[in-house]
Amino acid sequence: MKNNIAIRVKDLSKLYHIGENRYSYHTLRDTITSWCRVAACGMKNILKPKDGTSRNNGETIWALKGVSFEVKQGEILGIIGRNGVGKTTLLRILSRITEPTEGYAEIYGRAGSLLEVGTGFHPELTGRENIYLSGVILGMKRTEIKRKFDEIVAFSEIERFIDTPVKHFSSGMSVRLGFAVAAHLEPEILLVDEVLAVGDMAFQKKCLGKMGDVAKKGLTVLFVSHNMGAISNLCESAIWLDNGQIMERETAKKVVRDYTDAQMERFSDSSYYIVERSRAEVKDSAFYFSRVEILNEKGEHTDIFRYNDKLNLIVEFLGDPVSSDYSAEFYIYNELGQLVSVGASGAYHNVYFNKTIKKLRIEIGPLILTSGRYTISLSVMTGTIRADTWEHVCPFTIIESRPFRSGWDIPAFREGVCILQQSFEEV
Repeated sequence: MKNNIAIRVKDLSKLYHIGENRYSYHTLRDTITSWCRVAACGMKNILKPKDGTSRNNGETIWALKGVSFEVKQGEILGIIGRNGVGKTTLLRILSRITEPTEGYAEIYGRAGSLLEVGTGFHPELTGRENIYLSGVILGMKRTEIKRKFDEIVAFSEIERFIDTPVKHFSSGMSVRLGFAVAAHLEPEILLVDEVLAVGDMAFQKKCLGKMGDVAKKGLTVLFVSHNMGAISNLCESAIWLDNGQIMERETAKKVVRDYTDAQMERFSDSSYYIVERSRAEVKDSAFYFSRVEILNEKGEHTDIFRYNDKLNLIVEFLGDPVSSDYSAEFYIYNELGQLVSVGASGAYHNVYFNKTIKKLRIEIGPLILTSGRYTISLSVMTGTIRADTWEHVCPFTIIESRPFRSGWDIPAFREGVCILQQSFEEV
């Protein structure tokens, strides 16, 4: 790696022509020639724009515009920002999937990517055959795939179906197998795009574990995620992208703090944190949740909270309960789907509401939770009957969980979910 630099990005820009491809289709010969050109560069892969003339005179959009940064060997760099600001486009260019319009990127070392698990799977081939196919597409040698084959299959947990055509796999099985192949690359540089939001809860837990292993091995990592807790605790530094440009490049914790503060201000007076549902979305309940909004203790709409903050829900109901009164419940889950806490007005507090009351405030906290992403489900009981349940309706994030003198930000995925009072002293 040149001068301890693993990735150098200079004035990188990507222009998209909406509604039409910019360039003509490539022949197989063009593609093979392009691959050979990349291979000939050795350890230094230079990604530059391809010559070509646009055939589209219509609307255009810059997904990236003038992005420049460097990543040192062994650095774990987080990339955050709202949907559609260019995060995935950046990784697709660095992965040689997409060509830049302007500028260039230099990559020193073998790069692997976890962008779209299942890349290269053919539905008519078996899982076994697709492991070899996908592995080759991701840059692995056949001997390397053969050596890791048993480990890949065990990780995927689909041993019984490994010789079944992939067209008969469920989407979850395909995702497991695709991630298992990609996760067993041995690159010097790893590009990761939101793998923590894919698959079932057990799969996400494996993703988190694998990311933790990567962090310990000293690999160079670019990690795109909306999980602010993971960014804060896995990454040393971070980039905040907005409208295709870099807003800030600093330590991960500072970038996350500035980004979340900006988001809180951006949506403080909007309906972004208000969720409504119609009667058609409810199964057959005569009494159901129709609206919920999430606020902090100041009455501001937000889904960003810090350790010891209080969270408020304003919930509204429609319909008529079968009994004269009802009770409300909430359930908090962490990002792995584990139940963290439960609240119940009736069972815990012996508080019931007359059926004429159709709007409640639920106060939760202080939140003694570690950093990470959580969701809240709601339930309403009419007598002994569970009249309605609204699953995972209110996601929220805990940032800056720093209750102790050291100032250490405690991450949920590595150190539990709740913080208990504690002391240490000589005896």
